[in-house]
Amino acid sequence: MSRTLNDAYIVAVARTPVGKAPRGAFRAARPDTLLAHALSSVLARAPTLDPAAVDDVIAGCAMPEYEQGMNVARIGVLLAGLPDTVAGMTVNRFCSSGLNAVSIAADRIRTGEADVLIAAGTESMSMIPMLGRLSLNAEVFARDENLGIAYGMGLTAEQVAARWKVSRDDQDAFALESHRRALAAQAAGEFDAEIAPIAVRERRPDLATGRVSERETNVAKDEGPRADTSAEGLAKLRPVFAAKGSVTAGNSSQMSDGAAAVIVASQAAIRAHGLTPLARFAGYAVGGVAPEIMGVGPLAAIPKVLRTTGLALADIDWIELNEAFAAQSLAVIRDLGMDPARVNPLGGAIALGHPLGATGAIRTATIVEGLKRRGGRWGMVTMCVGTGMGAAGVFERV
Repeated sequence: MSRTLNDAYIVAVARTPVGKAPRGAFRAARPDTLLAHALSSVLARAPTLDPAAVDDVIAGCAMPEYEQGMNVARIGVLLAGLPDTVAGMTVNRFCSSGLNAVSIAADRIRTGEADVLIAAGTESMSMIPMLGRLSLNAEVFARDENLGIAYGMGLTAEQVAARWKVSRDDQDAFALESHRRALAAQAAGEFDAEIAPIAVRERRPDLATGRVSERETNVAKDEGPRADTSAEGLAKLRPVFAAKGSVTAGNSSQMSDGAAAVIVASQAAIRAHGLTPLARFAGYAVGGVAPEIMGVGPLAAIPKVLRTTGLALADIDWIELNEAFAAQSLAVIRDLGMDPARVNPLGGAIALGHPLGATGAIRTATIVEGLKRRGGRWGMVTMCVGTGMGAAGVFERV
């Protein structure tokens, strides 16, 4: 028996600024603390919503272990002061974890299981290394076809650069443009509506006095964009993943810390709680590619989500394509024939940072507020995902 799906709407978004790891503003801030701030901030932006009406909180995290283990979603819920009745679940699809959280929340609303959920993401790359603290299964190395699982992200970017013939000059030019756009966006206040400034406290011992001093800093903007980035400076950087490669620290995404939260609600909840919809969740898709070229994962996911939503790429006004590396971003843009002007108009992860499992939720906040501010009907958040996956979500401004 067929059933009509309900619509799911984004009614509020909030994110922390993105800090540089491992020595940025959030180097000592726990990921559950960052998540709690995002949760309490997003609820403050929907003041007519009783927090007790939230059916569940779903938080993405790419490395849910150690400081961000123990079901970080539920810990964040409790630290944020939400009622004990509000549950929490942590999900992991590596870099697309935050976007997957939005999709799961929307699907539960679309099937009628829930009316109000919060989708979120959090990641501290200052506290948890890129690949976590776990070792690979030895069977990965038993067969050649599995070796790609063990490739580091940078090596996969080198594979993509070689196969798609993306030059070093093009990668550096793409990186420079990412910083230029991000700096212009910051100067114009483009991120102000989505960012919830956060005060961080740092304690340091004073050996001279034998006392511990405490300093509080208010963090209100992303730390990544650099005004001193130049073509000359980028050209001087050495490849870091392959001796004769083209992928450098300058044309790769930055390691980062951050969190974001998005309230997703049904039409019934919008009416009952006096909420204002910002965007409708239109669809989500994932796909797989060979692990050694994981960066082109969006090539598998984007056509899927366009088919399910009945859209063409030309219909999408704003594309947030996560810049894991300039090489993979350019490969995807060229292969699909994307309009570069519509891709990351405010800069991307090369300048703004990439806190792994939080990025999908962060970029959802960016695109929802961006469409509201600049106009346009359709937006897409898409990214490559470790071990050879891609994800894409589509939103419609209302």
